[in-house]
Amino acid sequence: MPKDVEDISITGVADNSKEIKNGYLFVAVNGYKEDGHNYIKDAIRQGASVVIGDRDIKGLDVPYLRVENSRKALGVIAKRFYGDPSNQKIMIGITGTNGKTTTSFMLQQILEKNGVTCSVIGTIHHIINGNKVDSRNTTPGTMELNSLLAASKDMVVIMEVSSHGLAQYRLEGIEFDFCVFTNLYHDHLDFHGTMEDYFLVKLLLFEKLKHNGIAIINGDDFWGGKLQEYLRKKSISTYVFGKSNRSDLKITNYNTAMNPFIVLNENHDFVKIELPLPGLHNLYNAAAAYSVAKMFPLKKEEILTSLKQFSGVPGRFEIYKKETGPTIVIDYAHTADAIHHMLKTAKESGAEKIYHIFGFQGGRDKTKRPEMVKVSLQHSDVSILTMDDLNSEGIEVMESSLNKLQSDYTTGNVKVIPDRTFAIQEAI
Repeated sequence: MPKDVEDISITGVADNSKEIKNGYLFVAVNGYKEDGHNYIKDAIRQGASVVIGDRDIKGLDVPYLRVENSRKALGVIAKRFYGDPSNQKIMIGITGTNGKTTTSFMLQQILEKNGVTCSVIGTIHHIINGNKVDSRNTTPGTMELNSLLAASKDMVVIMEVSSHGLAQYRLEGIEFDFCVFTNLYHDHLDFHGTMEDYFLVKLLLFEKLKHNGIAIINGDDFWGGKLQEYLRKKSISTYVFGKSNRSDLKITNYNTAMNPFIVLNENHDFVKIELPLPGLHNLYNAAAAYSVAKMFPLKKEEILTSLKQFSGVPGRFEIYKKETGPTIVIDYAHTADAIHHMLKTAKESGAEKIYHIFGFQGGRDKTKRPEMVKVSLQHSDVSILTMDDLNSEGIEVMESSLNKLQSDYTTGNVKVIPDRTFAIQEAI
């Protein structure tokens, strides 16, 4: 007969049966590939002393607690187990379709150049106490996320927050001092269904603000305007940047190509951000980073100097200039809007002819593909469709999809070269 739950000492928590050790609590979560409830007996054999799930299960050799939603329960448990780590830090969450990574890198550089240590949790890698940790997901799983926060000795945590992470309750129990909204465009609709549902998931981040927290919003984005209305009705503090006169930080002027800059006005106090990165989208990222940084006790000149010296982001408009031959730009554009900004920026930077090589991830949102090809053809001389990560999709299926897209655009110069190496060689 199992002991009463109150008599059991929990030595660890896991939602993966392979990670269970003696005395661990196992939380069975129904995932998108596997259902953790099918591994409860494995977890018990591994040494689990208590199991939590959201199914009606009886006859186990250890106490089983049924909850309404085991994903949400995992977040609450992780928060308690790790000592509520988000309340020990200044937490900054950044969400949106595009710009999360660049904005987080800008903010990190501003703060660290001015003596504020930062942990960064995001797409490219995680940085904790100055050490880089491989990133499997933009927003880590619940246990990993709380573990990273608990391990951090840094003053500030800057976190990219994905819609998948929010929808899957990975941030349950995490609270933020500042939440940033960059923009919202067609992406991940294979997961969310509609733009409205996508927006409602993003909105969940802003309900995780601490009682005195502030939402930083791009007011020029349609969905940013919707977010602003929603938060003000709920009396949540907002700080909006954009071209509208109603913005707290008004964009009054900008230049996107040679010597990029953006001029911002707050109550007749004008600031000019000079940036080494071209492109209007990067100027908006800079405005978002500036909006957060100015909430810290930093001098305006220190923030502007840090942005002027910004070192860039791997895979975000990375430029490789050859002495002879073409200039090569690597960019992680993965939506029609991101492709538009990237190719427009290349043209504004002096490109006489553009060969655009891009592919799609297998098993991802297929509804955005035609628009991506359309935008590519509008801004480039040659579009070369190739393969990105196949994931679970077969090579033949992906190649058929590329050929279909090519046939749909008979008036444009579209090529299909499945092998990405050969596609790059062809363009060069």
